Amino acid sequence: MSTSATTPDTATPVRPQEEPAVPGTPRWWFRPVPLARIAVFRAIAYLFIPVDVFLTTAWVRAHADVPTDWYAPLLIGRLLHLPTPTHTVVLVVQWALVVAAVAAATGRAPRLLGIAVFLLYSEWMVIAMSYGKVDHDRIAFLVALAVLPTIGRARLRDRRSSEAAGFAMAAVLVTVMLTYFLAAWAKIRFGGWDWATGATLTRAVVRRGTELSVWTLDVAWLLPAAQWVMIVAELAAPLILLVRTDRARIGLVLFLLGFHVMVYAGVGIIFLPHCIAILSILPWERLSVLQRRSRVGLPAVPGSPTPD
Repeated sequence: MSTSATTPDTATPVRPQEEPAVPGTPRWWFRPVPLARIAVFRAIAYLFIPVDVFLTTAWVRAHADVPTDWYAPLLIGRLLHLPTPTHTVVLVVQWALVVAAVAAATGRAPRLLGIAVFLLYSEWMVIAMSYGKVDHDRIAFLVALAVLPTIGRARLRDRRSSEAAGFAMAAVLVTVMLTYFLAAWAKIRFGGWDWATGATLTRAVVRRGTELSVWTLDVAWLLPAAQWVMIVAELAAPLILLVRTDRARIGLVLFLLGFHVMVYAGVGIIFLPHCIAILSILPWERLSVLQRRSRVGLPAVPGSPTPD
């Protein structure tokens, strides 16, 4: 995987016309991605970690004060012989993770600090999920943390594109897609078609409903129809891999985030780490383009195709 430089900042890069790469082919996996996109997403991902540690998964800290006999390590914890989360181990992992994540967000030592963040966050997740509950909203974010260190240095004003960055973003995109597709497969495998024809969402609204969703209980056909829509949409998730233009990327992200906001508004469930991984789809490099154009007094031109 190599990094190819474009023309200097004063010129507009000229790219050859290429046929669209087919998802799954080597060329699709390594389509060059602007390093400016990586610079923005990397900062977002790493700065989310303190939020996750202290707010969204603050309950993990409580495992420092429970008997170690309750610890039933995940398979990876058993294979790697990870330490039992005593009070000291949990606190050390917590603070080391936060410090490493904040340092990595600066863009310095991206490989060393990125690897440290990935390993520490993985251990934090083992501590979190080894007490009988395993969440499925972490996998895409974990993949993002795993591949970001492979890219190396990237800055907001960096006009180069990189195949290493292309592979990293493709890996995250595929994992985001699989999160939805495998969710549908799990529904069908474990719940059968009763998941779609039964009272799945009705039960969720009865238990966790808000003022924005309780009215749906009075519309008999609405929630069963929504269950079928969810199944069909999740099974169609591979279509995500076909996005090509900036406009399509932005539309896809707005659709996915809108879905998760709607679920949160209805039943109070939000998959924040997964939503952060979704942000990797956006053409963040356009921020640097807009910044350059505003500096020289030129109008921004939205809706252009992505260079990859």
